[in-house]
Amino acid sequence: MSDAVESAARHTQQRAERAAAALYERDRASQALGMRLLGVRPGWAQVVMRVRPDMVNGHGLCHGGIVFALGDSAFAFACNSHNDSTVAAGASIDFLAAAREGDELTALFRGRSYRIDGQVVSEE
Repeated sequence: MSDAVESAARHTQQRAERAAAALYERDRASQALGMRLLGVRPGWAQVVMRVRPDMVNGHGLCHGGIVFALGDSAFAFACNSHNDSTVAAGASIDFLAAAREGDELTALFRGRSYRIDGQVVSEE
């Protein structure tokens, strides 16, 4: 790989990391739910969350809305990783297995995004 290509890849990765860190710092919902951002790349993010007792529904399973929130947050970090302010326009989720108290969840989430004005962090 040429130096120019490597430099561009590093810059793109650094931009994704800066945008994700800034977004997470302002994201009170993800923080309150105990979500942790494990990794981000341009167009990709991995977020995890441990199911707490206050997240369990009447069936003893993690509430579907909480699972959806995890996916939505991962989607937000992935979409905003290019540093263009972006919000979800639509999404769907498949519940692949029941989640119970104490389980640590990661999300596979597909959605449509909408670009709004501005950037997540100012470019230097």
